[in-house]
Amino acid sequence: MPDLSHDLTGKLLIAMPGMEDPRFSGSVVFLCVHSPGQSMGLIINKQMEEITFAEMMEQLEIPSEGPPPDVPVCYGGPVELRRGFVLHSSDYRPRGEEALRVDHRFAMTGTLEVLEDIAVGRGPRRALMALGYSGWGEGQLEEEIQRNDWLTADATMELVFDTPMDRKWNAALESLGVTSLTLSSEAGHA
Repeated sequence: MPDLSHDLTGKLLIAMPGMEDPRFSGSVVFLCVHSPGQSMGLIINKQMEEITFAEMMEQLEIPSEGPPPDVPVCYGGPVELRRGFVLHSSDYRPRGEEALRVDHRFAMTGTLEVLEDIAVGRGPRRALMALGYSGWGEGQLEEEIQRNDWLTADATMELVFDTPMDRKWNAALESLGVTSLTLSSEAGHA
């Protein structure tokens, strides 16, 4: 049985092929917070078809300098779908609100300020936008991992920000040395 007592903050959750919850099927989730009482993450591989970053900036009346930046907008998860979060490289420091520093590479900001800064070229070097988030209560994520709903993997800047959306799930699996063909939703059960 895996040791689930360690902090998974900054790690990736990779949905197993047998994931029964359609909201998470085929998902790769970046865990922004993992603590004994709760966990919070953003799905980073399900780009929203309904809205682009440029359209979002227009709706929020945020002016941009030059062409709008190419920032993917993802379905972050089923909780608070009207709320936006920006997962970004840790080089960006908001002037007002504090960013949630995940580790030395990643941070998350949930304010309009980061969107305004991205629009005028003062934002982070790397970023993706998520609408909604994925959340787990006390012990819930650990139970799901023990049930083989999720694999965990190290997050890399390249996988999170540079890998095409339709390749992230497979790339995350490959980072563990497995492929979807070699996986079974019953892995680890005798």
